[in-house]
Amino acid sequence: MYKNPLSFQFKADDFLPASREEKESLVVMRQSVGFWKDSFRRLRKNVVAMISLVFIILIMFISFVVPNFYPYTYEGQQKGAEHLHPFAYSEEEQQRIDAGEAVFPHILGTDKLGRDYAIRVMVGSRISLTVGLVAAVIILLIGSLYGSVAAFFGGWVDMIMMRIVDIIYTIPDVLLIVLISFALKEPLKGLADSPAFAWINTVGPNLISIFIVFALLYWVGMARIVRSQVLILRESEYVTAARALGAKNGRIIRKHLLTNCIGTLIVTTTLQIPSSIFTESFLSFLGLGVAVPLPSLGSLASDAINGMNQYAYMLIAPAVLISLIILSFNLFGDGLRDAFDPKMKK
Repeated sequence: MYKNPLSFQFKADDFLPASREEKESLVVMRQSVGFWKDSFRRLRKNVVAMISLVFIILIMFISFVVPNFYPYTYEGQQKGAEHLHPFAYSEEEQQRIDAGEAVFPHILGTDKLGRDYAIRVMVGSRISLTVGLVAAVIILLIGSLYGSVAAFFGGWVDMIMMRIVDIIYTIPDVLLIVLISFALKEPLKGLADSPAFAWINTVGPNLISIFIVFALLYWVGMARIVRSQVLILRESEYVTAARALGAKNGRIIRKHLLTNCIGTLIVTTTLQIPSSIFTESFLSFLGLGVAVPLPSLGSLASDAINGMNQYAYMLIAPAVLISLIILSFNLFGDGLRDAFDPKMKK
């Protein structure tokens, strides 16, 4: 039947329920993503941060895995192989090569004592990375606990605790490391005689003093950041609900406040690692770091100063590696900060 196009009469078929196929064709929804998935997705889109992460993984592989298969040791000395240039051989090694024996080259040459310099740089970067990672964990644990407790209780508790933080800020860290090193030298020497604590002779009192100073002084920045976050979060509805349900203060701090600060904690901890590495390298450069013959990037750079004109590569290798490690962690930390910051979402 013909219908006038100007008629306002509706067809009954237009009001029939839509089929499943018609409903699915009209549904256009974005996949639901959580905080972590969305953050890591934005992190993967940050090219600079991902390149930095790849470099960090590569450095860790070279520092922690390669030395286990490297044909030389960081303390092994070879007579007649003093101050060899990169990929050079001593007379004894050249004779072995002429006899048909395969000899692994000294990639970065040797130092004044005939020790392979490449393995010493690898082990030195391992020491610096270990110090940075362990110090970051220490700072995270102490700073987050201290700052969250101060902010959660507030009042006179917060005032006293933060005044302590202000006092700690005024203590010179280098002077404290020197004092603690001299104070612990004799007790640690007696403790190292026990087989269970023989590792103290390898590490040395200076490095132990550095860890103690990290635990005493370097957590104050973390504490202030966590305090500022908890001051905002403690007034949230879920905290009030947890109190109404009878949750203890420790559980509220651990399960509700610190959990919601996890993004800030990860970013701050990541940015703390290069700061700790730089501090350790600086102290080792001054002779306040690891005990000989254990190398560190800072101590290697310090030893190379005297022969800088003749053997410049011995200074360039640890100096460039320190710079690249610190730069990579800083760029990766910036990428984490952008990824975990909700304000950066487009």
